[in-house]
Amino acid sequence: MKISEQVAFVTGANRGLGRYLTLELLSRGAKVYAGSRNPESIDIPGAIPVKLDITNPQEVAAAALAAKDVTLLINNAGSSTGASLLDGDLDQIQLEFNTHFFGTLSMVRAFAPILANNGGGSILNILSALSWFSSGAVGGYTAAKAAEWALTNDLRLNLYPQKVRVAGLHVGYMETDMTSGLEVSKSNPADIAKIAIDGLEADSYEIVADDVSRNIQSGFAGGVSALYPHLS
Repeated sequence: MKISEQVAFVTGANRGLGRYLTLELLSRGAKVYAGSRNPESIDIPGAIPVKLDITNPQEVAAAALAAKDVTLLINNAGSSTGASLLDGDLDQIQLEFNTHFFGTLSMVRAFAPILANNGGGSILNILSALSWFSSGAVGGYTAAKAAEWALTNDLRLNLYPQKVRVAGLHVGYMETDMTSGLEVSKSNPADIAKIAIDGLEADSYEIVADDVSRNIQSGFAGGVSALYPHLS
């Protein structure tokens, strides 16, 4: 993939990683539609603001109508309620799934035919190290991200015959508004954006962006005892 030849749509483009992905794509010559629930908050020169709440089917359909030349879809929009699976508010857990699973799925269903009609293209789902691993907290987010990983794997197989590649980005904590209250090691989202776009240019299916994600991935073969040694 040559990024300079792509027409991209980035969801959640007004802040955090979405903003840096938009900036990185523009710097490499792509045309970029920048989706946001508040399009007036998009202040990136060259980006095309689009009103979009990915949990709103009408807005998803309108975005697809407005961006029929898209060849690259980046599903970045997310939520983080902090809800526990055991005693968290069920509405908040539902929001996590509506955003990360059903919202992402709605965007893919709306844009996959557009990508196919444009001769093929790529989809990048922004996942998380927590799609592979649970910290014992934020269970609603973790479960929704795990579901989004499963969605990514399934859609990759089903869209490949239509010349649509589906990739996933796995990353741990980043310096964003979503993690501002956490005292943990965090990556620079500008660096992660570069890694993500480099991965797309290399036609990677799985982009593992930081040491946290790589360490979790390396523990898969060891099973539960390797990933959660305190349970042994």
